[in-house]
Amino acid sequence: MAEIILGIESSCDDTSAAVLDGELLLSNVMASQKVHEQYGGVVPELASRAHQQNILPVVHQAVHQAGITLDQVDAIAYTRGPGLLGSLLVGTSFAKGLALSADIPLVDVNHLHGHILSHFIRQNGKEYDPPRFPFLALLVSGGHSQIVRVDDFLNFTVIGRTIDDAVGEAFDKCAKLLGLGYPGGPIVDRLAAQGDARRFTFAKPNISGLDYSFSGVKTSLLYFLRDKIAEDPAFPADNMADICASFQKTLIDVLMKKLIMATKQTGITSVVIGGGVSANSGLRNRILEEGAKRRWKTYLPELRFTTDNAAMIAIAGLYKYRAGFRSSLYDAPVSRALDYADICSNSK
Repeated sequence: MAEIILGIESSCDDTSAAVLDGELLLSNVMASQKVHEQYGGVVPELASRAHQQNILPVVHQAVHQAGITLDQVDAIAYTRGPGLLGSLLVGTSFAKGLALSADIPLVDVNHLHGHILSHFIRQNGKEYDPPRFPFLALLVSGGHSQIVRVDDFLNFTVIGRTIDDAVGEAFDKCAKLLGLGYPGGPIVDRLAAQGDARRFTFAKPNISGLDYSFSGVKTSLLYFLRDKIAEDPAFPADNMADICASFQKTLIDVLMKKLIMATKQTGITSVVIGGGVSANSGLRNRILEEGAKRRWKTYLPELRFTTDNAAMIAIAGLYKYRAGFRSSLYDAPVSRALDYADICSNSK
Protein backbone atom coordinates (compact mmCIF):
# COMPACT_ATOMS: atom_id res chain seq x y z
CA MET A 1 0.00 0.00 0.00
CA ALA A 2 0.94 3.64 -0.53
CA GLU A 3 -0.04 6.32 1.97
CA ILE A 4 -3.41 5.61 3.60
CA ILE A 5 -5.34 8.83 4.14
CA LEU A 6 -8.59 9.12 6.09
CA GLY A 7 -10.51 12.22 5.00
CA ILE A 8 -13.22 13.94 7.06
CA GLU A 9 -15.52 16.63 5.64
CA SER A 10 -18.09 18.65 7.62
CA SER A 11 -18.02 22.17 6.20
CA CYS A 12 -21.76 22.58 5.64
CA ASP A 13 -24.62 20.08 5.90
CA ASP A 14 -23.07 16.84 4.59
CA THR A 15 -21.06 14.61 6.91
CA SER A 16 -18.56 12.56 4.92
CA ALA A 17 -15.56 10.30 5.45
CA ALA A 18 -13.34 8.65 2.83
CA VAL A 19 -10.23 6.52 2.63
CA LEU A 20 -7.56 6.73 -0.06
CA ASP A 21 -4.65 4.41 -0.77
CA GLY A 22 -2.43 6.94 -2.48
CA GLU A 23 -4.69 8.41 -5.16
CA LEU A 24 -6.87 5.27 -5.25
CA LEU A 25 -10.32 5.66 -3.69
CA LEU A 26 -11.17 2.85 -1.27
CA SER A 27 -14.36 4.31 0.23
CA ASN A 28 -16.40 7.52 0.28
CA VAL A 29 -19.35 7.59 2.70
CA MET A 30 -21.78 10.47 3.10
CA ALA A 31 -24.72 11.31 5.35
CA SER A 32 -26.94 14.10 4.04
CA GLN A 33 -29.35 16.23 6.06
CA LYS A 34 -32.92 16.58 4.76
CA VAL A 35 -34.10 18.74 7.64
CA HIS A 36 -33.02 21.97 5.92
CA GLU A 37 -35.42 21.60 2.98
CA GLN A 38 -38.38 22.83 5.04
CA TYR A 39 -36.49 26.03 5.88
CA GLY A 40 -35.36 26.84 2.33
CA GLY A 41 -31.68 26.80 3.29
CA VAL A 42 -29.13 25.38 5.69
CA VAL A 43 -29.80 26.18 9.36
CA PRO A 44 -26.32 26.24 10.99
CA GLU A 45 -27.42 25.04 14.44
CA LEU A 46 -29.34 22.09 13.01
CA ALA A 47 -26.42 21.26 10.73
CA SER A 48 -23.90 21.08 13.57
CA ARG A 49 -26.21 18.90 15.68
CA ALA A 50 -26.69 16.49 12.79
CA HIS A 51 -22.92 16.30 12.25
CA GLN A 52 -22.51 15.25 15.89
CA GLN A 53 -24.95 12.39 15.32
CA ASN A 54 -23.50 11.31 11.98
CA ILE A 55 -19.75 11.65 12.20
CA LEU A 56 -18.89 8.55 14.24
CA PRO A 57 -20.95 6.06 12.18
CA VAL A 58 -19.82 7.67 8.90
CA VAL A 59 -16.12 7.40 9.79
CA HIS A 60 -16.60 3.85 11.07
CA GLN A 61 -18.35 2.83 7.85
CA ALA A 62 -15.68 4.44 5.65
CA VAL A 63 -12.88 2.57 7.40
CA HIS A 64 -14.86 -0.69 7.27
CA GLN A 65 -15.70 -0.34 3.57
CA ALA A 66 -12.04 0.40 2.79
CA GLY A 67 -11.05 -2.91 4.33
CA ILE A 68 -8.43 -1.38 6.61
CA THR A 69 -7.89 -0.87 10.30
CA LEU A 70 -7.21 2.43 11.99
CA ASP A 71 -3.61 1.53 12.74
CA GLN A 72 -2.95 1.41 8.97
CA VAL A 73 -3.91 5.08 8.50
CA ASP A 74 -0.88 7.30 7.80
CA ALA A 75 -2.69 10.62 8.21
CA ILE A 76 -6.09 12.12 8.92
CA ALA A 77 -7.05 14.96 6.58
CA TYR A 78 -9.91 17.18 7.70
CA THR A 79 -11.67 20.30 6.44
CA ARG A 80 -10.49 23.27 8.46
CA GLY A 81 -12.42 25.78 6.36
CA PRO A 82 -14.05 27.68 4.85
CA GLY A 83 -17.58 26.78 5.91
CA LEU A 84 -20.11 27.04 8.74
CA LEU A 85 -18.16 27.42 11.97
CA GLY A 86 -20.38 25.08 14.01
CA SER A 87 -20.16 22.36 11.37
CA LEU A 88 -16.40 22.78 11.03
CA LEU A 89 -15.97 22.52 14.80
CA VAL A 90 -17.57 19.08 14.83
CA GLY A 91 -15.31 17.67 12.10
CA THR A 92 -12.21 19.42 13.43
CA SER A 93 -12.77 18.25 17.01
CA PHE A 94 -13.46 14.68 15.94
CA ALA A 95 -10.38 14.55 13.70
CA LYS A 96 -8.17 15.93 16.48
CA GLY A 97 -9.55 13.51 19.06
CA LEU A 98 -9.09 10.53 16.76
CA ALA A 99 -5.58 11.60 15.77
CA LEU A 100 -4.57 12.12 19.40
CA SER A 101 -5.99 8.81 20.62
CA ALA A 102 -4.53 6.76 17.76
CA ASP A 103 -1.27 8.75 17.42
CA ILE A 104 -1.92 9.60 13.75
CA PRO A 105 -0.63 12.80 12.06
CA LEU A 106 -3.16 15.49 11.18
CA VAL A 107 -3.33 17.46 7.93
CA ASP A 108 -5.77 20.36 7.62
CA VAL A 109 -7.30 21.07 4.22
CA ASN A 110 -8.86 24.07 2.52
CA HIS A 111 -12.28 22.93 1.30
CA LEU A 112 -11.83 24.76 -2.02
CA HIS A 113 -8.44 23.13 -2.52
CA GLY A 114 -10.24 19.80 -2.28
CA HIS A 115 -12.80 20.67 -4.95
CA ILE A 116 -10.06 21.44 -7.45
CA LEU A 117 -7.92 18.38 -6.68
CA SER A 118 -10.89 16.00 -6.85
CA HIS A 119 -9.83 15.50 -10.48
CA PHE A 120 -6.81 13.54 -9.23
CA ILE A 121 -8.83 10.82 -7.45
CA ARG A 122 -8.27 7.43 -9.08
CA GLN A 123 -10.98 4.75 -9.15
CA ASN A 124 -10.76 1.05 -9.85
CA GLY A 125 -12.01 0.12 -13.31
CA LYS A 126 -12.04 3.68 -14.61
CA GLU A 127 -9.64 5.50 -16.90
CA TYR A 128 -7.24 7.74 -15.02
CA ASP A 129 -6.37 10.91 -16.90
CA PRO A 130 -5.83 13.76 -14.41
CA PRO A 131 -5.11 17.34 -15.48
CA ARG A 132 -1.57 18.40 -16.36
CA PHE A 133 -0.04 21.48 -14.75
CA PRO A 134 -0.55 24.32 -15.22
CA PHE A 135 -4.31 24.47 -15.60
CA LEU A 136 -7.16 26.87 -14.87
CA ALA A 137 -9.93 25.89 -12.48
CA LEU A 138 -13.39 27.42 -12.59
CA LEU A 139 -14.60 26.92 -9.03
CA VAL A 140 -18.34 27.51 -8.72
CA SER A 141 -20.53 26.84 -5.70
CA GLY A 142 -23.11 28.37 -3.39
CA GLY A 143 -20.44 30.31 -1.53
CA HIS A 144 -17.65 30.83 -4.05
CA SER A 145 -17.05 31.76 -7.67
CA GLN A 146 -13.39 31.88 -8.65
CA ILE A 147 -10.95 31.37 -11.48
CA VAL A 148 -7.80 29.78 -10.09
CA ARG A 149 -4.47 29.22 -11.77
CA VAL A 150 -3.06 25.90 -10.56
CA ASP A 151 0.68 25.39 -11.08
CA ASP A 152 1.18 22.47 -8.73
CA PHE A 153 -0.68 20.46 -6.11
CA LEU A 154 -0.05 23.17 -3.54
CA ASN A 155 0.51 26.21 -5.74
CA PHE A 156 -2.76 28.10 -6.32
CA THR A 157 -3.31 31.67 -7.50
CA VAL A 158 -6.80 33.18 -7.53
CA ILE A 159 -6.90 35.38 -10.63
CA GLY A 160 -10.61 36.15 -10.58
CA ARG A 161 -13.35 36.02 -7.96
CA THR A 162 -16.83 37.31 -7.30
CA ILE A 163 -16.96 40.75 -5.72
CA ASP A 164 -20.39 40.10 -4.20
CA ASP A 165 -22.56 36.98 -4.56
CA ALA A 166 -21.60 33.50 -5.73
CA VAL A 167 -23.20 31.97 -8.80
CA GLY A 168 -24.73 29.16 -6.73
CA GLU A 169 -26.46 31.76 -4.59
CA ALA A 170 -27.89 33.30 -7.76
CA PHE A 171 -29.36 29.93 -8.79
CA ASP A 172 -30.91 29.48 -5.35
CA LYS A 173 -32.33 33.02 -5.42
CA CYS A 174 -33.93 32.32 -8.79
CA ALA A 175 -35.57 29.18 -7.40
CA LYS A 176 -36.80 31.05 -4.32
CA LEU A 177 -38.33 33.86 -6.36
CA LEU A 178 -40.12 31.28 -8.50
CA GLY A 179 -41.22 29.20 -5.52
CA LEU A 180 -39.33 26.11 -6.66
CA GLY A 181 -37.96 24.86 -3.35
CA TYR A 182 -34.52 24.08 -1.96
CA PRO A 183 -31.87 23.30 -3.07
CA GLY A 184 -32.79 25.47 -6.01
CA GLY A 185 -29.90 24.95 -8.42
CA PRO A 186 -30.79 21.41 -9.54
CA ILE A 187 -34.47 22.37 -9.95
CA VAL A 188 -33.62 25.38 -12.13
CA ASP A 189 -31.27 23.22 -14.20
CA ARG A 190 -33.92 20.56 -14.75
CA LEU A 191 -36.55 23.09 -15.85
CA ALA A 192 -34.02 24.98 -17.99
CA ALA A 193 -33.48 21.87 -20.09
CA GLN A 194 -37.13 22.13 -21.18
CA GLY A 195 -37.15 25.87 -21.94
CA ASP A 196 -36.09 28.43 -24.54
CA ALA A 197 -32.90 30.04 -23.26
CA ARG A 198 -33.16 32.97 -25.68
CA ARG A 199 -36.70 34.06 -24.93
CA PHE A 200 -35.93 36.46 -22.08
CA THR A 201 -32.97 38.76 -21.48
CA PHE A 202 -31.49 39.65 -18.10
CA ALA A 203 -28.87 42.25 -17.24
CA LYS A 204 -25.23 41.18 -17.32
CA PRO A 205 -22.61 42.90 -15.14
CA ASN A 206 -19.80 44.89 -16.71
CA ILE A 207 -16.93 44.25 -14.30
CA SER A 208 -13.36 44.90 -15.41
CA GLY A 209 -10.71 42.21 -15.32
CA LEU A 210 -11.46 38.62 -14.39
CA ASP A 211 -13.69 39.30 -11.37
CA TYR A 212 -17.35 38.34 -11.26
CA SER A 213 -20.53 39.97 -9.98
CA PHE A 214 -23.91 38.26 -9.71
CA SER A 215 -25.95 40.58 -7.50
CA GLY A 216 -27.15 42.62 -10.49
CA VAL A 217 -28.31 39.52 -12.33
CA LYS A 218 -30.43 38.54 -9.34
CA THR A 219 -31.89 42.06 -9.14
CA SER A 220 -32.68 41.97 -12.85
CA LEU A 221 -34.71 38.79 -12.38
CA LEU A 222 -36.49 40.25 -9.34
CA TYR A 223 -37.65 43.35 -11.25
CA PHE A 224 -38.52 41.30 -14.33
CA LEU A 225 -40.84 39.07 -12.30
CA ARG A 226 -42.33 42.03 -10.44
CA ASP A 227 -43.29 43.76 -13.68
CA LYS A 228 -44.59 40.63 -15.40
CA ILE A 229 -46.67 39.54 -12.39
CA ALA A 230 -48.23 43.01 -12.24
CA GLU A 231 -49.46 42.45 -15.78
CA ASP A 232 -50.37 38.77 -15.37
CA PRO A 233 -50.21 36.96 -11.99
CA ALA A 234 -50.00 33.61 -13.79
CA PHE A 235 -46.91 34.63 -15.81
CA PRO A 236 -44.26 32.72 -13.79
CA ALA A 237 -46.22 29.46 -13.77
CA ASP A 238 -47.01 29.74 -17.49
CA ASN A 239 -43.42 30.51 -18.47
CA MET A 240 -41.39 28.69 -15.81
CA ALA A 241 -39.12 26.65 -18.10
CA ASP A 242 -38.27 29.61 -20.33
CA ILE A 243 -37.50 31.85 -17.34
CA CYS A 244 -35.19 29.22 -15.84
CA ALA A 245 -33.48 28.56 -19.18
CA SER A 246 -32.94 32.27 -19.89
CA PHE A 247 -31.67 33.02 -16.39
CA GLN A 248 -29.35 30.00 -16.41
CA LYS A 249 -27.96 31.02 -19.80
CA THR A 250 -27.23 34.50 -18.45
CA LEU A 251 -25.25 33.12 -15.51
CA ILE A 252 -23.31 30.72 -17.73
CA ASP A 253 -22.56 33.50 -20.23
CA VAL A 254 -21.07 35.58 -17.40
CA LEU A 255 -18.95 32.65 -16.19
CA MET A 256 -17.71 31.71 -19.62
CA LYS A 257 -16.84 35.24 -20.72
CA LYS A 258 -14.32 35.58 -17.89
CA LEU A 259 -13.00 32.04 -18.27
CA ILE A 260 -12.33 32.59 -21.97
CA MET A 261 -10.60 35.85 -21.10
CA ALA A 262 -8.46 34.04 -18.51
CA THR A 263 -7.28 31.42 -21.03
CA LYS A 264 -6.28 34.17 -23.45
CA GLN A 265 -4.42 36.17 -20.80
CA THR A 266 -2.53 33.20 -19.36
CA GLY A 267 -2.12 31.11 -22.51
CA ILE A 268 -3.30 28.09 -20.49
CA THR A 269 -5.69 25.81 -22.36
CA SER A 270 -6.26 23.06 -19.78
CA VAL A 271 -9.49 23.86 -17.94
CA VAL A 272 -11.23 22.10 -15.06
CA ILE A 273 -14.43 22.90 -13.20
CA GLY A 274 -15.31 22.08 -9.61
CA GLY A 275 -17.77 22.86 -6.85
CA GLY A 276 -21.49 22.24 -6.49
CA VAL A 277 -22.49 24.24 -9.56
CA SER A 278 -20.16 22.13 -11.71
CA ALA A 279 -23.00 19.57 -11.64
CA ASN A 280 -25.15 21.96 -13.69
CA SER A 281 -25.81 20.33 -17.07
CA GLY A 282 -25.95 23.64 -18.91
CA LEU A 283 -22.52 24.66 -17.63
CA ARG A 284 -21.03 21.24 -18.31
CA ASN A 285 -22.30 21.26 -21.89
CA ARG A 286 -21.09 24.81 -22.46
CA ILE A 287 -17.60 24.02 -21.14
CA LEU A 288 -17.36 21.08 -23.52
CA GLU A 289 -18.62 23.16 -26.46
CA GLU A 290 -16.19 26.01 -25.80
CA GLY A 291 -13.39 23.51 -25.22
CA ALA A 292 -13.96 21.86 -28.57
CA LYS A 293 -14.17 25.23 -30.33
CA ARG A 294 -11.09 26.70 -28.64
CA ARG A 295 -9.05 23.49 -28.44
CA TRP A 296 -9.03 23.35 -24.67
CA LYS A 297 -8.34 20.18 -22.73
CA THR A 298 -11.39 20.11 -20.47
CA TYR A 299 -12.00 18.10 -17.31
CA LEU A 300 -15.42 17.62 -15.73
CA PRO A 301 -15.73 16.05 -12.28
CA GLU A 302 -17.93 13.04 -11.69
CA LEU A 303 -21.27 14.19 -10.32
CA ARG A 304 -20.63 12.53 -6.96
CA PHE A 305 -17.46 14.61 -6.57
CA THR A 306 -19.22 17.92 -7.28
CA THR A 307 -20.95 17.98 -3.90
CA ASP A 308 -19.08 18.29 -0.61
CA ASN A 309 -17.36 14.96 0.01
CA ALA A 310 -14.45 13.57 2.00
CA ALA A 311 -12.68 11.98 -0.98
CA MET A 312 -11.66 15.43 -2.19
CA ILE A 313 -10.44 16.32 1.31
CA ALA A 314 -8.40 13.12 1.42
CA ILE A 315 -6.75 13.76 -1.98
CA ALA A 316 -5.79 17.31 -1.01
CA GLY A 317 -4.53 15.99 2.32
CA LEU A 318 -2.49 13.34 0.53
CA TYR A 319 -0.46 15.91 -1.40
CA LYS A 320 0.04 18.09 1.66
CA TYR A 321 1.15 15.03 3.63
CA ARG A 322 3.63 14.04 0.91
CA ALA A 323 5.03 17.58 0.95
CA GLY A 324 5.66 17.33 4.68
CA PHE A 325 2.83 19.53 5.95
CA ARG A 326 1.33 18.70 9.34
CA SER A 327 -1.44 20.31 11.36
CA SER A 328 -1.36 21.19 15.04
CA LEU A 329 -3.96 20.29 17.63
CA TYR A 330 -4.12 24.02 18.32
CA ASP A 331 -5.24 24.96 14.78
CA ALA A 332 -8.74 26.44 14.93
CA PRO A 333 -11.38 26.14 12.20
CA VAL A 334 -11.60 29.01 9.75
CA SER A 335 -15.11 29.97 8.66
CA ARG A 336 -13.88 32.21 5.88
CA ALA A 337 -10.59 31.71 4.04
CA LEU A 338 -9.80 34.64 1.78
CA ASP A 339 -7.15 32.77 -0.16
CA TYR A 340 -5.66 29.29 -0.43
CA ALA A 341 -2.59 30.42 1.48
CA ASP A 342 -4.81 31.10 4.51
CA ILE A 343 -4.99 27.37 5.15
CA CYS A 344 -2.31 25.85 2.93
CA SER A 345 0.67 27.50 4.64
CA ASN A 346 1.10 25.32 7.74
CA SER A 347 4.63 24.68 8.92
CA LYS A 348 6.31 21.53 7.69
